Amino acid sequence: QVQLVESGGGLAQPGGSLRLSCVASGSTFRPRRMGWHRQAPGKQRELVASITSVGSTNYADSVKGRFTISRDNDQNTVYLQMDSLTPEDTAVYYCTATAPWRTEPSYWGQGTQVTVSS
Repeated sequence: QVQLVESGGGLAQPGGSLRLSCVASGSTFRPRRMGWHRQAPGKQRELVASITSVGSTNYADSVKGRFTISRDNDQNTVYLQMDSLTPEDTAVYYCTATAPWRTEPSYWGQGTQVTVSS
């Protein structure tokens, strides 16, 4: 059973930065894609960013130019560097991993809260 453990959430001021990390354990395969989704209060869950095993990235329009996703395949870790944060980025952020035989996320982390407020 694959487990995803996130860290790095917390409180940031508008214009500030946070870095999220997610470590995957328990898998016998390399996920074809890892990523981050988020869900704000009263809103649907949305994809923030994803990265394939060969480094191809995808970002939501709302975070392009501000967030950067990266991945360390040897450590089974994915990172999300979040800069120029705004209150609209406040949400629970979930790490995801997609098995090689799937096209949608197969595994989800427990979520980490990110709050952007002055």
